[in-house]
Amino acid sequence: MITLSLAEIAEVVGGRMHDIPDASAQVTGPVVRDSREAGPGSLFVAFVGERVDGHDFASAVVEAGAAAVLGSRPVGVPAIVVDDVQAALGALARHVVRRLGTTLVALTGSAGKTSTKDLIAQVLRRMAPTVFTPGSMNNEVGLPLTALTATEETKFLVLEMGARGIGHIRYLCELTPPKVGLVLNVGSAHIGEFGGRDQIAQAKGELVEALLPAEEGGTAILNADDALVRAMASRTKAKVILFGESDEADVRAENVRLTDSGQPSFRLHTPSGASDVTMRLYGEHHVSNALAAAAVAHELGMSADEIATALSEAGSLSRWRMEVTERPDGVTVVNDAYNANPESMKAALRALVAMGKGRRTWAVLGKMAELGDEALAEHDAVGRLAVRLNVSKLVAVGGREARWLQLGAYNEGSWGEESVHVSDAQAAVDLLRSELRPGDVVLVKASRSVGLESVASALLETGAEGEVAAR
Repeated sequence: MITLSLAEIAEVVGGRMHDIPDASAQVTGPVVRDSREAGPGSLFVAFVGERVDGHDFASAVVEAGAAAVLGSRPVGVPAIVVDDVQAALGALARHVVRRLGTTLVALTGSAGKTSTKDLIAQVLRRMAPTVFTPGSMNNEVGLPLTALTATEETKFLVLEMGARGIGHIRYLCELTPPKVGLVLNVGSAHIGEFGGRDQIAQAKGELVEALLPAEEGGTAILNADDALVRAMASRTKAKVILFGESDEADVRAENVRLTDSGQPSFRLHTPSGASDVTMRLYGEHHVSNALAAAAVAHELGMSADEIATALSEAGSLSRWRMEVTERPDGVTVVNDAYNANPESMKAALRALVAMGKGRRTWAVLGKMAELGDEALAEHDAVGRLAVRLNVSKLVAVGGREARWLQLGAYNEGSWGEESVHVSDAQAAVDLLRSELRPGDVVLVKASRSVGLESVASALLETGAEGEVAAR
């Protein structure tokens, strides 16, 4: 973060200083909410959670060198006390972003946000210092914490924005007003919370509504292949750039194919030229993510050749998202267990099949959460798709939703040992350990709450007779 005195911070957040002997003392380190990350010159933000109260760690963080605590009550050490810690954190982020004048890129969508954010960051940092959301810290706390890591040297700030309802993205945009706003797609993720796709579109479109007019530099980047996203052009006064495989897209892909290892390759077309891309990531769904990143980069001044090179060299920066590892015995484990929705589940199955040509393929799948009334139909559809794609083995893990997955596969024609339902992750591990053969490809995917990353970890430990080679 930029250097600010405690007096300045108190004024920005509307706080009261307690036990501060020198109001001119400066915060020179990061703003953190985890006491273990506190260090010299840091500012510790004390939240009261269901199980842990951050104020209980106040003395420890000051002993570790923190300049002060931002909390909701005095704690006997230097503190700035406010009525609402979350609101104060947001106000501080808004102040810092406005003072820096950094070019802020914000993105949202039902699927692919984190992967696309990682691509954008890797492309833009070839031009200039870039700060971006770590992992999926895309809510009312994670977003301002990310913004506060920017410094005077930061040219680009790339922020992922999530939403659980109408108004959430509008609030995030008020904290960190974007210059460039990107909407990837409107899908089924969290449809149970929102109440329908139209409501999801309404929430995601708040991003483009928050942009400055075109004459003031605002740019909305929209998916030409998604009708609900494309319609958001009418909701913004910003310049509109379309990306996708549509002929009408300003940034588009042609000659899309997957390599023998399942990595996408295509011809990238931009308004200023074209260039070939072969990605290191796995799955055709990354083509749309790459086009979105390319549209952002082109708008910010990169050439088609520069963008293509950056996309071809970009990797995965976030854990458990199509994380591909090969065991010494030739078994390939694809850990995509961070989260799941119908769109990402189907994309992962197609990637599995592309990677597994000539090999046995295993889909170890669990519940997709927050689908509301569509849960039965969506789990049934995924099970059926696994059969249509000719996945060799489907292992449905967990309770009712997993049973629907397996039943969908059964009704589509997967009988005998082609599909099976198991009760939990350990049962899946036991089954796989007994039946995997060298050369098999295993996809592991479910919503985060299911915890199927433990299956991938166990499989890699099983095969680790020597050093595991991550591709």
